[in-house]
Amino acid sequence: MREPVFPKWANKTRQLAGVALGVTPLYLIGAIWYGFSPKTLAVGYMPKQPVPYSHALHAGELGIDCKYCHNTVDKAAHAAIPPTETCMNCHQRIRAKSKKLQPVRDSFKSGKPVQWLKVHDLPDYAYFNHSAHVTRGVGCVSCHGRVDKMEEVYQHEPLSMGWCLQCHRAPEKNLRPPSEATNMDWKPPGDPVAYGAKFRKENNINPPTDCSTCHR
Repeated sequence: MREPVFPKWANKTRQLAGVALGVTPLYLIGAIWYGFSPKTLAVGYMPKQPVPYSHALHAGELGIDCKYCHNTVDKAAHAAIPPTETCMNCHQRIRAKSKKLQPVRDSFKSGKPVQWLKVHDLPDYAYFNHSAHVTRGVGCVSCHGRVDKMEEVYQHEPLSMGWCLQCHRAPEKNLRPPSEATNMDWKPPGDPVAYGAKFRKENNINPPTDCSTCHR
């Protein structure tokens, strides 16, 4: 009797192919759905910080300007995390014995920075320049949301390439005088888009739409 050309398990390839063809579309749908979900894009990401710093209190109730702490936001690519000395400018006298501020006092004594956790963390292949946006009239609220109302800061927007390109292609609704960049309550006079279009024309603002500008 002649030996079979294929092993017995080869008879199951039809069934296996059928299963693969049935599962693959479901897998692709699931992968695409997960890839665009808020969990993947980190919307709502709010890590537990070593010090329970309230932006709602400091930026909101007390009205401290964003640039007091993030003092390079209009001068450099990165918005600086404030050194402990900035915190102690006030807290050497205000709530100087608060248990919540013990990590700040320890940092001040040791000279070692507080280990703040980054909330808005772009991929390494993406380059974002804060000063280029702030000095052209893009307000903090456009990317970070109403930080002045956040007890704990969380990621308000997806910060995806598509989200960035939406603004680069039609930035009018996000433009304001650079002097109002950190003013969370600022509203344009009249129609926001009409105001932005006029502001863009008067200031010759033409943001690049080529992805390679930001993706290195």
